[in-house]
Amino acid sequence: VQLQASGGGLVQAGGSLRLSCAASGRRFSLHAMGWFRQAPGKDREFVAAISRSGGRTYYAESVKGRSTISRDNAKNTVYLQTNSLKPEDTAVYYCAATPITVVVSTKMMDYDYWGQGTLVTVSS
Repeated sequence: VQLQASGGGLVQAGGSLRLSCAASGRRFSLHAMGWFRQAPGKDREFVAAISRSGGRTYYAESVKGRSTISRDNAKNTVYLQTNSLKPEDTAVYYCAATPITVVVSTKMMDYDYWGQGTLVTVSS
């Protein structure tokens, strides 16, 4: 599975952004998907994840209530919509795919495939 993230950019605090991650290959629907982010000088951290069917989702506390992860298996694409953006949301956002589907994993080590990242900058 090859992943291509897009949709990042500069947005003012309080604004919204939708990130997309397009996957190549026929096995997209067999993978759970996740979004992670890495702020300058910080470790990469979990943001959100979604099961193969989209029926289960999980969010980091920092984005819960503001972000929505979704997927369209017909389009081989996963999305991350975030509202009420804060300066602390500034980071490079990465999408990732995992063959582990029994649980919705929040662990980077469970994800085998990674996109190149898209930069989100939130100005105050």
